[in-house]
Amino acid sequence: MAKQRLVILGGGESGVGTALLGKEKGFDVFVSDKGKIKEKYKDVLIHNEIEWEDEKHSEKKILNAHMVMKSPGIPDKAPLVKTIREKGILVVSEIEFAAQYTSATIIGITGSNGKTTTATLAHHILKQKLEVGLAGNIGDSFAKQILEKDYPNYVLEISSFQLDDIVDFKPHIAVITNITPDHLDRYDYKFENYIASKFRITMNQTKDDYLIYDADDEIINNHLKEYPIQSQLLPFSLTKTIENGAYLKDNNIIITIDNNQMIMPTTNLALEGKHNIKNAMAASTAAHLLKIRKQTIRECLENFQGVEHRLEHVLKINKVQYINDSKATNVNSTYYALESMDAPTVWIVGGVDKGNNYEELFPFVNEKVKAIICLGVDNEKLFNTFSNMVDVIIETQFMSEAVKIAYKIAEAGDTVLLSPACASFDLFENYEDRGRQFKNAVRNL
Repeated sequence: MAKQRLVILGGGESGVGTALLGKEKGFDVFVSDKGKIKEKYKDVLIHNEIEWEDEKHSEKKILNAHMVMKSPGIPDKAPLVKTIREKGILVVSEIEFAAQYTSATIIGITGSNGKTTTATLAHHILKQKLEVGLAGNIGDSFAKQILEKDYPNYVLEISSFQLDDIVDFKPHIAVITNITPDHLDRYDYKFENYIASKFRITMNQTKDDYLIYDADDEIINNHLKEYPIQSQLLPFSLTKTIENGAYLKDNNIIITIDNNQMIMPTTNLALEGKHNIKNAMAASTAAHLLKIRKQTIRECLENFQGVEHRLEHVLKINKVQYINDSKATNVNSTYYALESMDAPTVWIVGGVDKGNNYEELFPFVNEKVKAIICLGVDNEKLFNTFSNMVDVIIETQFMSEAVKIAYKIAEAGDTVLLSPACASFDLFENYEDRGRQFKNAVRNL
């Protein structure tokens, strides 16, 4: 019998991981990337004798596939993807392809914001007592981990793009941190399409599975009313009393699952801010479900260091605190950042705008922001939106310059905050590159 042909579009972390697992499972594998494949990934493909091409897509070599794994960065609107689907070829994400080769318990975490912090925190707690991998949108690819060391448990951070191409994927515990408008350029500018995409994380769940979600999020609540799901609901809230799930009362997080209760003071949480209480609730609820001891959960919440590029305190220079929040690639993320500022702020913002509406930031900008530095190829929208709210608004296209300007403007007691509210692809390779350039520029002051 001829081998099944697996074609992989995109030679990045998830593509190469899938190629390795696919080869191991007996597929005839071909990797095709329209851009350049990084040297480190090329070396892996060559070493493993996997056929590949880059800087082009040869349709003849692609359209004879039985299955296509497409990188989450490639939109469905791409002509090649349309052609593949028209031919009736199954298109899957790495998460879908890899999950069929593991019997692990999966905690799948999605949401517009907080998913990296929640996933990293959940992994930090679980690894104290369980063998657990961390994958998805973060770290080594899920497929590669299954191939090299199939853990009995995985925490997966999953984007809406990865969920768009699942078929049978089913996490035992699903988490939706929140849903706010993001990536609408990929969803025909229809918010409801993006919401439906996030909820795909629950589509194969049964009554033996769980959904942990933010009960303060009207969008999630409304969707659950309109489209009820099978799984057991474990909401978390800062404002309501929750019988089954987690809530906040007198600065304590109270988690109840099947009458088994756990109480944790929030005063010692390592991460600051209301949104981080929610992230802590979501991660702790998942850990509680997997029978991790209360004491272990408490200790982990108190010593967790957070995620790089997420409200990361870089340095204090001349009594000015520099904070790297490069991971804020949408308005809601920046909302949390500005909400948590308690000093006059010089705000560095801008990049590729995904159809942003900045209105929810106005109260914070009026109250806390003394100057705005726009860092993008096109800053016109930021100027039009904010120029009448602050005395100083300046435009630049270089991180080193943005930081020097901030240094000149900021006075003792101020904060300089990089929280772009936009994607990074106009001036930087990705948000990590943007964050590292910021940190280097601050260290070179």
